[in-house]
Amino acid sequence: MTAIEQPDSLIPTLGGRFYTDPEVFAAEQERIFEQMWFCAVRGSDLPDPGDFRTVTVGRESVLISRGRDGGLRAFLNVCRHRGARLCTAETGSVKRAFQCPYHAWTYGLDGKLIAAPNLTSMPDVDRVEYGLTKVHLREWLGYAWVSLAEEPSSFADTVQSAVTERLGALDAIDGYEIDGLRVGRRIRYEVKANWKLIIENFMECYHCATIHPELTEVLPEFADGYAAQYYVGHGAEFGSGIDGFTVDGSEGLGKLEGVGDDQDRRYYAITIRPQVFINLVPDHVIVHRMYPMAPDLTIVECDWLYAEQVVSEGRDLSRSVELFHRVNEQDFEACERCQPGMSSRAYANGGVLVPSEHHIGQFHAWVERVLM
Repeated sequence: MTAIEQPDSLIPTLGGRFYTDPEVFAAEQERIFEQMWFCAVRGSDLPDPGDFRTVTVGRESVLISRGRDGGLRAFLNVCRHRGARLCTAETGSVKRAFQCPYHAWTYGLDGKLIAAPNLTSMPDVDRVEYGLTKVHLREWLGYAWVSLAEEPSSFADTVQSAVTERLGALDAIDGYEIDGLRVGRRIRYEVKANWKLIIENFMECYHCATIHPELTEVLPEFADGYAAQYYVGHGAEFGSGIDGFTVDGSEGLGKLEGVGDDQDRRYYAITIRPQVFINLVPDHVIVHRMYPMAPDLTIVECDWLYAEQVVSEGRDLSRSVELFHRVNEQDFEACERCQPGMSSRAYANGGVLVPSEHHIGQFHAWVERVLM
C-alpha cells in the first residue's frame, strides 16, 4: 500500500498487533497487570470472616478473603506443597481455614500453614515460611486494590494521582463518599475485544453522537465529540429539562449528601490505569473493573453504587441503571466491531486520532513505554 502524508490534525494510533498478538498480551500481563495496582473486589462483597473471592490478575489467580480480625488479605491461590489451585470456586466462604483438595494442606485465614498430613513428623517445616504467598493489598473507595509486584508502586502517585489529574484535586472525590455507598446493581459483561479498545472508547466521545442517543440527550455537550475527560476539572452538565442521570432524564434518587452545589447536575468520568473507570453523578457512582483474559476477551464488572438508604428502602433503580447499561452495551458492541479489524492488513500500522481524541495518544505512548 502506498504511504500517504499524514495531516497535522491526525496522529497515529498503536498498530494492530498491539490488540491481537499473544506475545504483546503476555508482556502486558507481566509488566502492567502483575506490577500495577489492580482493583480486584468490593470490600462489602466479603462481609464476614472466611468469605473469599478468587480474581484473575495477569497470569495469576489471587485469593482475597476476610480475616478473623475483620481485615482483608490477599494471597496467590496456590498451595505451597505441590502447586494445586487452593480455591476452585470464584466466591465462597470457609469456617476457619482453606484446605487444599489435593493433599489437605490447610491454611488459616491469615495464610499461615496450620495443618497437613504427617506435619508433626516434619518439625523443621516453618509454618509461616510455608504459608500462602502474600499479595500486597490496599483498600480505597470501598474496593480492595492488589499489587503482585515485590515492591508496589506508590498508591498516591499512580492510582490516586489519576483522580487528581482528572478532577484537579484528590479531595474533589471525597463528597461522593464512595467507600460508604452500597452496590445497588452489578452487571458482568463478556466483551470479545482487547482491553485497550475498551479504554480508548471510554476516553473519547467522538462516537457519542453516533451510538449514544440516550446519553447525549442527558449530556448534550457530548454530542459535540469532546468527552468530559478532555478538560481537567470539567463535568459535563445535564441538559435543559433533564432532572436526573436516568435513561429518560426523569428525576434521580436525591443528591448524595456530600456532593457540592458545584458538582450537582454534572457528570465526571475518570480513567485509572490499567483497568478502572469511575463515573460520578449527583445521586450515584458507577465503577467499571476490567479483567483482561485474552488478547480478544475482557470481562467487565460494572457496579452501580447508591446511598445505603436508597438500596435498603428498595427504591426503584431501574431507570438509573438502564442509562449506563445501554451505554455499556453500545460501547462494547463498538469495541467488538473493531476487534476483527485489528488483524487486517489495513490496520497493520494502526489508524488515526482526530483532535478530540489526541489525549488517547498519551495512553498509547504509555503502553509502548511500559512494553519497551
